[in-house]
Amino acid sequence: MFKKILIANRGEIACRVAATARRMGVKTVAVFSDADANAKHVAACDEAVAIGGSAPKDSYLRWERIIEAARATGAEAIHPGYGFLSENEDFANACAAAGLVFIGPPASAILAMGLKAESKQLMEKAGVPLVPGYHGADQDPALLQREADRMGYPVLIKASAGGGGKGMRAVDKAEDFAAALASCKREAINSFGDDAVLVEKYVQRPRHIEIQVFGDTHGNVVYLFERDCSVQRRHQKVLEEAPAPGMTPAMRQQMGEAAVAAARAVHYVGAGTVEFIVEQKPNGEMQFFFMEMNTRLQVEHPVTEAITGLDLVEWQLRVASGQKLPLAQNELRIHGHAIEARICAENPDNQFLPATGTLAVYRKPACASFERAPVRVDDGVREGDAISPFYDSMVAKLIVHGNTREEALARLDAALAQTHIVGLATNVQFLRHVLRSESFAKANLDTALIPREEAVLFHQERVGLSLAAAAAVAHTLLNEEAAAASQAAGWRDPWSQRDGWRNAGFNTRRFAFEFHGRAVAAELGYLHDGAYHLRVDEFAGPLQFKKNPQGGVVLDYLDGHHTLQVDRLGDTLHVFAPHGATQIELIDLLAHAGETHGEGGRLTAPMPGKMVSFAVQAGDTVKKGQPLAVMEAMKMEHTIAAPADGVVAELLFAPGDQVPEGAELLKIQNT
Repeated sequence: MFKKILIANRGEIACRVAATARRMGVKTVAVFSDADANAKHVAACDEAVAIGGSAPKDSYLRWERIIEAARATGAEAIHPGYGFLSENEDFANACAAAGLVFIGPPASAILAMGLKAESKQLMEKAGVPLVPGYHGADQDPALLQREADRMGYPVLIKASAGGGGKGMRAVDKAEDFAAALASCKREAINSFGDDAVLVEKYVQRPRHIEIQVFGDTHGNVVYLFERDCSVQRRHQKVLEEAPAPGMTPAMRQQMGEAAVAAARAVHYVGAGTVEFIVEQKPNGEMQFFFMEMNTRLQVEHPVTEAITGLDLVEWQLRVASGQKLPLAQNELRIHGHAIEARICAENPDNQFLPATGTLAVYRKPACASFERAPVRVDDGVREGDAISPFYDSMVAKLIVHGNTREEALARLDAALAQTHIVGLATNVQFLRHVLRSESFAKANLDTALIPREEAVLFHQERVGLSLAAAAAVAHTLLNEEAAAASQAAGWRDPWSQRDGWRNAGFNTRRFAFEFHGRAVAAELGYLHDGAYHLRVDEFAGPLQFKKNPQGGVVLDYLDGHHTLQVDRLGDTLHVFAPHGATQIELIDLLAHAGETHGEGGRLTAPMPGKMVSFAVQAGDTVKKGQPLAVMEAMKMEHTIAAPADGVVAELLFAPGDQVPEGAELLKIQNT
């Protein structure tokens, strides 16, 4: 076994690898960019080496610096994690040339499976079923359009060197093909340095089911069962579970054996995933087709660990050091059900726009970090850390295990309820909505689940105005009481106290709030017996509250008893309840006097990024919703649309320019 390894990655996967290495007595070396100098993964390792600037091209993709760091620290092997250099055959070859072990498959296997077109031709020879499509080398746009027209729509354009949902576009009709192809090629060249694509028939009601495979240098290959990754947005996974609901033992064996055949065809070593598209037929039968092979450890590997009780990183280290696979196929078993939720910094209600910012509050559910834990959290951040625009938007992975799928679902919902993040937008509440949707609860799964359940997944508030306002009032009063109690002992001016006392009449204190764009007035009445009465719009009733020993608020209002967590950031109060969460703005009318809202005719960058292209010029007339520009941020393209009808007055940036968050992109004169 190795004595020391270098982890050529960052974030949660670097922390994950370091944890297993520590348990096995293997020393670890971290590498970090300027943006990650104080990151969690740096602290998780025994040593750390700076390798360059914040952008991946200046650090995590500079493999010569990584190899130099491994040599300088005496590391014997390099674990690439996932993403970055994990599927780069040049890096694997460079490791071998430097006398370092690449903890992954042979470079030849990466090369064979790295290009989707060539890999499909290889799989066809190995007898693995394929989706009908064009996988040729001729990339003439007119030819690709003709091939798509011949197949019939819808079709799927995919970057040949792609992965992670990038460089992929679904096209429903012929007139949209050219624009989708151009966008796909741009994203492919930016993400992978190769704009070659393939075109396939888009399978109707598809499920995304993948098989975890493992090979060693002694010729042994096994499959560690399947994962269902059908719940996706932008072709990127949101929820993953194992085993796949509705999977029969016969189909599991067929898919597993096909995956093993795919691995054997490229003499595979280490952890890999063979991904299949599964077509669901009206009679309930399922037919699977090879989609691609990921020659690395997957983001969702913890659900496989949960149902097998195995540590896949440990298997990687053992295989890379020359040992045989720890278990044979007939020794592998499935135990219970596991689900993983990807917690991301993004706004689901705004087309999943990635978010940046500081984790002002980051509370996790009670969890453990072992293979079959009831609740497990894999992350690479701590409270106070920043989510930057340079890397992926994922904050953490929340994994649960139960005896049944129903138990795992309930456990995941409870764990998400205990996950409190303040400081940037996240998808935590959206994930809870998905879990509670009829389709997911009943395992009616396919890759269109999110758009199909749109009505119940987006813009849903489970904490209403009355409870949010009552929580905000209680939180404010408790903080005022705490501030008063902290003053020096002794006499305090009674006229400065805000306790509602007056020598005659009934005192009322007014609060002004903004709740999801709506102005709200609340009146708090101080009764003579020390009790409170709160009116919020048409809701009114006695209010009782106290501080929870855990730091939250316990209140009774409108015949409801609630235990809440309230966190204030600026003027925004974040209210977390067992059944949901929301935000409410506390308005100080004096503090905000004179401020104006709205700046008509301006369009600003929603986050830092790079201008890719403009679809309009100065003088063009545009309609509301019309695409105006494309930005690239956090490794994805984002289309900026017109908020209203108007005329383009001026373009303020050029393609290729770096754009800071909030920068004005172009001016539109309203018509």
